[in-house]
Amino acid sequence: METMEKIKNIVETNPVVLFMKGSPQFPQCGFSARTVDALKACDAEFHSVDVYAEPEIRQVLPQYSEWPTFPQLFINGELIGGCDIVMSMFQNGDLKQSLADAVGA
Repeated sequence: METMEKIKNIVETNPVVLFMKGSPQFPQCGFSARTVDALKACDAEFHSVDVYAEPEIRQVLPQYSEWPTFPQLFINGELIGGCDIVMSMFQNGDLKQSLADAVGA
């Protein structure tokens, strides 16, 4: 349960969290890189967690979120989804709005 509590704490104390493979400066997969690019294009400030550097989070996060793949984006404690959902939201403008709402919350 310790890792589950750690994930919950990260998600609840950061308005925007990206669990990803690698870091924003050095993504380790194309999906993580595309998600970071979308967040940066929206001028988003976000907390990131490298699931390669934290294998216990990589193992437990899919149970916490009920989402099997990475990256995983959370805004205001709510799972938004992975790369495809983030890119769709970016293209239709919903991502920028959701991020603005998170900062204002």
